[in-house]
Amino acid sequence: MKSSPAPLTLLGLAGPLFLSQLVQTVIFTIDTLMLSNYSDLAVAAVGTVSQLLATVNLLFGFATIGAGIIMSQLNGSGKRAEAAGVARTAILANLLLGGIASIGLFFFPGPILRAISLPEELMQYGTAFLSVTGLASMATAFIMTAEMALRMNGMVKRMLLLSFTMVALNTVGNYIVLYEPLGLPSYGVEGVAWVTFGSKLVGVALAVVLLIRAMGQTLFSIKNISFRFADLREIFKLGIPSAGENLSHSASQVVIMMIVTLLGTTAITTKIYTQTLTGYIFLISVSIGQATSIMIGHLIGAGKSEQAKTTGLRHLKIGLSLSCSVNLLLYLMSKPLMGLFTEDSHVINMSANLILLSVLLEAARACNVIMIASLNASGEVKYPVMMGLIIMWGVSVPAAYLFGIVWGYGIYGIWLAFIIDEWIRAYFMLRRWKSEKWRQIRLSAVDTTYRSTELQPDAEAG
Repeated sequence: MKSSPAPLTLLGLAGPLFLSQLVQTVIFTIDTLMLSNYSDLAVAAVGTVSQLLATVNLLFGFATIGAGIIMSQLNGSGKRAEAAGVARTAILANLLLGGIASIGLFFFPGPILRAISLPEELMQYGTAFLSVTGLASMATAFIMTAEMALRMNGMVKRMLLLSFTMVALNTVGNYIVLYEPLGLPSYGVEGVAWVTFGSKLVGVALAVVLLIRAMGQTLFSIKNISFRFADLREIFKLGIPSAGENLSHSASQVVIMMIVTLLGTTAITTKIYTQTLTGYIFLISVSIGQATSIMIGHLIGAGKSEQAKTTGLRHLKIGLSLSCSVNLLLYLMSKPLMGLFTEDSHVINMSANLILLSVLLEAARACNVIMIASLNASGEVKYPVMMGLIIMWGVSVPAAYLFGIVWGYGIYGIWLAFIIDEWIRAYFMLRRWKSEKWRQIRLSAVDTTYRSTELQPDAEAG
C-alpha cells in the first residue's frame, strides 16, 4: 500500500530552502567582504575562480538533477524505497565525478586559469585559491547529492542546519586567517581557501549523519551499497539534458567573464561586487523554483497534472513580484552596501547603475528559473537545454562582445546582453509550460513495471 506524502506548501518548502541557499551564498559574500579589506586584486581573483568552480560543480548536476526528478515523482506515488535506491546511485556516481574533478583542479590550476585568460596580476591569488578549493570538489559533490536527497524527501530544515554549520565555520575561520587575532599571522587567500576546504569536510560529516537519520535504513544498508546501472541510465537520461541547461549557462558566463577581462580589473571587480549583491535576489527565484519542482513532481507522481499546471503559474507570479520588489529595495540601498566592499567611487556608482538594470534582468531570470524547474519536474528536459544552447550562445555571448567591446558600452553592454538573453528564454519557457506538452511524458522509473521488467521507451518523449 502506498504511503501518503506529507502535505507540501510553497512557504513550508521555499522558506527553509531560501534560508539554506542564503547561508551558502553568505560564504562567498563573507570571503568577498573580508578579502576586500585585504586586496581588491584578491577579490577579483577569488570571484573569477568561484565562477569557474560553479561551472565545475554543475557537472554534479547530471546526477543530482536527474535523480531529483525521479525521486520527486516516486515519492509522490508512494515508492519511497525505490526513491532511496535512486539517491544511493546518484551519490556513488557523484563521488566518482568529484574525485576526478578534485585531482584535475589541484594539479593543474595554472593552465586552467590561463585558458580563461585570467590577468597575470591575478594569477598568484587565483592559483592558490583554485588548487585548494578545487581539491574539495569531491566533498562538494557529496554535499550537493545529500542535499538533493533531503530536499526531495521534504526535509528542507535539515538542509538549513547543514548550510548554517558550514557558513558559521567559514566565517570564524576567515576571521582567524585574515585578521591576525591573538597575534597569529595572516594567511591571505590561501588561508581562506583552506578554511573553505575545512568547512566542506565538516559539511560531509554532518550530511552523512543527516542522511542516516532521514533514510539510513534503506540508503546505507550494507547489502544495498551497489551501483544500479538501470537507475544510472534513467538518471543520466534526464539529468544530462536538464543539467546541460545550467552547465551551458555557466559556461557562457565563463566566456563572458573572459570578455569582461578585456575591459580591465575595474570592470571585473564591478561585476563581482554587483553580482555578489544581486545574487541574493536570485536566491528568491531559486528557492521558489526548487519548492515548485518538489510540489509539481509530487503532484504529477500522484496523477494531478492540472493542479501541477496551475501551481507552476501561480508560483511564477509570486516569484516575479518578490524579485522585482526586492531588487528595487536593493537599488535604494546599493551605494551604502557597496561602500562595505570598496571605497572606489567609480566602482560604487557603476555597481548601483547595474543593480537598477537588474530589475529587468532578475524578473526574466525568475521566470526562467521557475518555469524550467516546473518543466524539469515533469520530465521535460530536452526543450529547456535546446533553447538555452541556441539563445545563450547565439545571442548572449555575441551580444556581450558586440555591446561591451565593439560598440564600447563596457560593463553596461554586458548587462544589456544578459537582459536580452533572459527575456527571450523566459518567453519560450512560459510558452512551453502553457502548451502542456509535458503531460505526455512518462518516466520509466515511476512505472510499477520498472523493477521487474525492462525500462519503458520514450521516458522523456514530448
